[in-house]
Amino acid sequence: MASIRELKKDVKAMVYDVIDEAYSIQLYTPSKKEKSEALIDEAVGFYNDAITKINAANSKSEFKSLVSSFEEQAEKWIEKLNQL
Repeated sequence: MASIRELKKDVKAMVYDVIDEAYSIQLYTPSKKEKSEALIDEAVGFYNDAITKINAANSKSEFKSLVSSFEEQAEKWIEKLNQL
């Protein structure tokens, strides 16, 4: 299992990748600005919630469930980005 520090870095990288891709979509397709802004807002909110959950987790089972939920969220974002 990854350390708490590594898990936080992975979540941060995942969120920054989504934000970066959303800004790229805005740059090349201005008509999709509202949808990409909503995705950015969702990613920032997720990041804040994820860090709070990571800090509150105490057991390995909690961390495993957090990691699986983060992976599911990453897949959802990939689908949303592909639809834009």
